[in-house]
Amino acid sequence: MAVTQRRGRKIMMTPGELDEFLTTQRTCRVATVSKDGAPHVSALWFAWDGSSLWLYSVVRSKRWTELRRDQRIAVVIDSGEEYGELRGVELSGTVEFVGEIPRTGELRAELDVPETLFARKNFGLEEMPHDGRHAWMRLTPEAIASWDFRKLPAG
Repeated sequence: MAVTQRRGRKIMMTPGELDEFLTTQRTCRVATVSKDGAPHVSALWFAWDGSSLWLYSVVRSKRWTELRRDQRIAVVIDSGEEYGELRGVELSGTVEFVGEIPRTGELRAELDVPETLFARKNFGLEEMPHDGRHAWMRLTPEAIASWDFRKLPAG
């Protein structure tokens, strides 16, 4: 995975900070490309396993339809209200569809970790509930850019 930042290296997150941020945040913004080339952005919950971002999406959504046609994606996770509190991460690459579509809960070893992480973080459960409407996508980022304005000198 490439660090795409040339400027702003002073405010980029360390690997440990990045991992902690992605593990604790809940909502991301997913950018996809529509059939006519127009951008489309939507909010989604996610899980981070230390190397990949797992997205659990409704399979009848515009986002899902666009990603089935063109797997390129950019995702932003950010937080902070005041300028000096702003921090975030942009991950980009291509998604891979994992598991049955829609997900009904078939045993699938590669989904054990993301489903456990997602269920604990978002539902407070030990097992993932399946509604037959959602399915999994995995983004193993090709590029990551991060920022943490709390690292800026006070002034």
